[in-house]
Amino acid sequence: MAGQHYGDINGIVLTNVESVPGKQVTQHYGLVSGSNVRAKHIGSDMMAGLKNLVGGEIQGYTKLLDETRQESISRMVQQAQQLGANAVVNVRFSTSSVAAGAAELYVYGTAVRVE
Repeated sequence: MAGQHYGDINGIVLTNVESVPGKQVTQHYGLVSGSNVRAKHIGSDMMAGLKNLVGGEIQGYTKLLDETRQESISRMVQQAQQLGANAVVNVRFSTSSVAAGAAELYVYGTAVRVE
């Protein structure tokens, strides 16, 4: 089964499968995670209302989610680095609503050392 390789971020390899292809896991450091809570922007909300009428991508929300995802990943990678890991395997994303108009994006995985 093919997995998604997210690339190398600050020297940490991220992948959504149990191992890094071609590498052997030599050390497990445990769960690492990153999260970010963002609120919708009033301007984006107005554009979203218009897009609901005519259809199409809501670019303001797409950009907001991309920035939120990148910040969450960065926080997870920072935790992995502090533990001495050089990879995070089994990377998963989750979202939840935390308040009216605000949502959390949570990313987590297992910090490991591969050689």
